[in-house]
Amino acid sequence: MPTLTASRIRIVAGTAIALGVLAGCAGTPATTTNAPAAASSTSTTTQTSQPAAAAATPVLKMADSALGSVLVDDKGMTLYLFTKDTPGTSACTGQCLVNWPPVLGAPKAGTGVDDSKLGSFTRADGRVQATYGGWPLYYWIKDTKAGDTTGQKVQGVWFVLNRDGEAIK
Repeated sequence: MPTLTASRIRIVAGTAIALGVLAGCAGTPATTTNAPAAASSTSTTTQTSQPAAAAATPVLKMADSALGSVLVDDKGMTLYLFTKDTPGTSACTGQCLVNWPPVLGAPKAGTGVDDSKLGSFTRADGRVQATYGGWPLYYWIKDTKAGDTTGQKVQGVWFVLNRDGEAIK
């Protein structure tokens, strides 16, 4: 069994406090059984259908869906924009980040993606978040398999993106 160092204890305690105390923005409250596992070398939580929220280099591509061709990650999980965000700034904090995990890392272009639309920025918490067409990118906690688009139009502020980096409304 690995020993817990003081820094690991602070991370675990800080994560527990953050998840337990912070209130969220737009979106349905999350249940802990569906929350993506935090990236940690000591985590024992397993995830069967949610994408990993922390990818070193996410690969973005276009995929066909009932909504048309939409932006997805390399596993086919749909990506979303939040209309309350601005370029280089995420308005999603607290519970919002539980429901809408950010796509982390500087992205690479996959099939059908306009690589001139790719970008990233450093969030207030120090993590690098992927962008497309200037929009910070997120997963939706209720999308459980490749091709799901259940986050589309949630509270009228969450949308899938087309190849041009625009919301499909």
